[in-house]
Amino acid sequence: MPQSVPTILITGATSGIGQRAALALARQGAHLVLTARSQAKAEATLKMIEAAAPGTRVNVYYGDFASLASVAALGREIVAHHARIDVLINNAGIHAFTQRVTVDGYAEMVAVNYLAPWLLTNILRETLVRSAPSRIVTVASEASRRAAGFDPLAALTDKRPFTARGSSAVYGQTKLMNIMFSQELSRQLDGTGVSVNCLSPGFNVTGLGRELWFAAPLQQLLAWLKIGDPERGAGIIVRLASEPAFAEVTGGYFSVKDARPLVPVAPGADPQAQQALWEATAERVILVRFDKVPISNFVI
Repeated sequence: MPQSVPTILITGATSGIGQRAALALARQGAHLVLTARSQAKAEATLKMIEAAAPGTRVNVYYGDFASLASVAALGREIVAHHARIDVLINNAGIHAFTQRVTVDGYAEMVAVNYLAPWLLTNILRETLVRSAPSRIVTVASEASRRAAGFDPLAALTDKRPFTARGSSAVYGQTKLMNIMFSQELSRQLDGTGVSVNCLSPGFNVTGLGRELWFAAPLQQLLAWLKIGDPERGAGIIVRLASEPAFAEVTGGYFSVKDARPLVPVAPGADPQAQQALWEATAERVILVRFDKVPISNFVI
């Protein structure tokens, strides 16, 4: 890390593996910048951080990742208040069990899991380059294997209804798009000193499936059986964000199991498909008017 006290931005840090990663990084002495939607959850997380690592410097910024305008405003606010970001951790995500369409006209999982981190990362891009050596870590998933052979350009605008049973395939598509975004960005930032990697956190008992009526009792049962400990998923995030061994590694997709490299299913690893998805995303995001977001930040 370039500083003795690195500034680490974590999205979705008020619950699940994001919260546990925040606690671990606080114990390492990081200055945390957290995004949240709920003030109550943010305040609870701040109390946990203070108990785990008294005196940790923490800044919280609020936004709704289902709204591109909200993400843009959030990104602008962070850029205005932080001259450097040493690590960006794109962790926020949702597994919806029914189709919902956002105010921008996108499927909610596409908006929250893919478009929001794409947009936030691009708004922070210049800050991350100025802060180099720096890192971008994106939480993907091996659920992406359910998306084998999908058309990412069609998935970008797909708003068809689905059932709870069919939701896993749609969730997997958004996570494969995360991998494609991460690997394309790693090529774009090659030589800048910014490393870009993504990961599979494995199975974690968190609030991701909270929409299911049986989620709470199932979570209690799995915790009792010691299955899906979220500390494990948080651990791989922390490793990619802080370990010297990953400082110059870029373009990787890593498993929660000993951080071994993974190869995404097709078309996830195809550079042409990755670039095409990037260009289609950039064109769509730029079409939405965001005051004071420099067009130079949106690299096509």
